[in-house]
Amino acid sequence: MEILWWQIALLSLYAGYQILDELQIYSSLSQPVFAGLISGLIMGDIKTGLIIGGSMQLTILGVGTFGGASRIDANSGTILAVAFSSALGMSPQQAIATLAVPVASLMIQTDILARFANTFFAHRVDAKIEQMDYKGIERNFLLGMVPWSLSRMIPVFLALAFGGKLVKAVVNYLNTDLKWLGDGLTVAGAVLPAVGFAILLRYLPVRKHLPHFIIGFVLAAIFVTIFDGISGLSGAVSGLDKNFVNASTNLPMLALALIGLAFAIMEYKKSIEVKPKLAGTTTSANVTEEGEIDDDEL
Repeated sequence: MEILWWQIALLSLYAGYQILDELQIYSSLSQPVFAGLISGLIMGDIKTGLIIGGSMQLTILGVGTFGGASRIDANSGTILAVAFSSALGMSPQQAIATLAVPVASLMIQTDILARFANTFFAHRVDAKIEQMDYKGIERNFLLGMVPWSLSRMIPVFLALAFGGKLVKAVVNYLNTDLKWLGDGLTVAGAVLPAVGFAILLRYLPVRKHLPHFIIGFVLAAIFVTIFDGISGLSGAVSGLDKNFVNASTNLPMLALALIGLAFAIMEYKKSIEVKPKLAGTTTSANVTEEGEIDDDEL
């Protein structure tokens, strides 16, 4: 399967849009999971798009950017991984390890280039402010979007338009002469979401909410065990009766999501109840994170 010209055009345009969405629009379409969904729709393989997009979303869970710092561009990596995985028949895990993560890392350089180019328009905005030229301020502000979009559109377009043969040759080599390396990269791609979780847990207040983590782990183990048995029983029944539909596959995740929502509501109500108590205390009191007041300084 070849990547068609209109697919290249749409994926390149989305690559240019997603960075603007991340910086200014904030519709959440700049998240890797949505990049996978949209790329999957364009390529006609939504399942592969969601697998790669969801995996990349989990991979960067604990990765952030502050101030002028650049981080890996998981969205562009997701777009290229979905496109080549769908076109060349690569496994999603192999596409993540061989395409998504390396491309996301390389795109840091184009991100830095976009930041440098954007300073030109920033200085023009400063000059227009001194001149009280509001139209000029708006015009240069909008022109600043151009380098950001091009920093994603051009690399993605070039990779899709001219990189297909190279990627196909590499994939064929990994699946034949270097099958051991290809299998290893597939395993590495499957492990990457766990790395994202580990990075996230490194920065979360785990000690403070340790009981919640323990309860969540135990409930997850219980629900997976129970629903695996139910799913196996449903599969056996569906084998005997074609009219029986096995709809219990996603029940463990639904149950855990509802339990997480319940805990979030409880924590929110607790924080709401603490605020009125804090409002009536003196400023000299030492207030703890849980709303308790230490009377050392009273």
